[in-house]
Amino acid sequence: MTDALWFFGRGSGVVTLVLISIVVALGVGARSGRPAFGLPRFAVSLLHRNAALLAMVLLAGHVLGLYFDPYAQLRLVDLVLPFAGRYRPIWLGLGTLAIDLIVAIVVTSLLRKRIGARVWRIVHRLAYLCWPLAVLHGVQTGTDGRTWWMWTVVAACVGMVLAAVAWRLSPGFARFPQRVERRVSASAAERSASALEGAPR
Repeated sequence: MTDALWFFGRGSGVVTLVLISIVVALGVGARSGRPAFGLPRFAVSLLHRNAALLAMVLLAGHVLGLYFDPYAQLRLVDLVLPFAGRYRPIWLGLGTLAIDLIVAIVVTSLLRKRIGARVWRIVHRLAYLCWPLAVLHGVQTGTDGRTWWMWTVVAACVGMVLAAVAWRLSPGFARFPQRVERRVSASAAERSASALEGAPR
């Protein structure tokens, strides 16, 4: 049973890291005003949301599995207070800090209509900080952090996110809100022109 909890905790952590990387890349794609990854905008947004939900489920399993695993020796405070753990406190603390930021993102997303889009957007950008924290936590905390397959997974995640960020910073990236603003401005200009044409002279 102990080995099962340990393997489940490590396996769910690795899959969560992959999903978080996918969520970040899809989040970048969802901000584009054009189809991304060969998919229309609505499909990218839907995948982004569903991947984030699945990542939260696996993250909860990762935390609970290691909490009940006697080898990990995690205390309840270690799950919420960064850098207080007994086992590799710095690297474990980075994972705890990432969890705290993810919880803040989830809570503000649920309260988006109450707190406003501006506050939600500021907190939501913490996802970019969660990702490197999760990468460092995964590589430095687990016993398989030095294995070839773990480094392969991490390299794939890093390559995917860096490619998405490079695309986001490139001149060819069409930002969705700007496109909407141009469309609204054009519609307003057309309405004004129509009103002027129909006005009595």
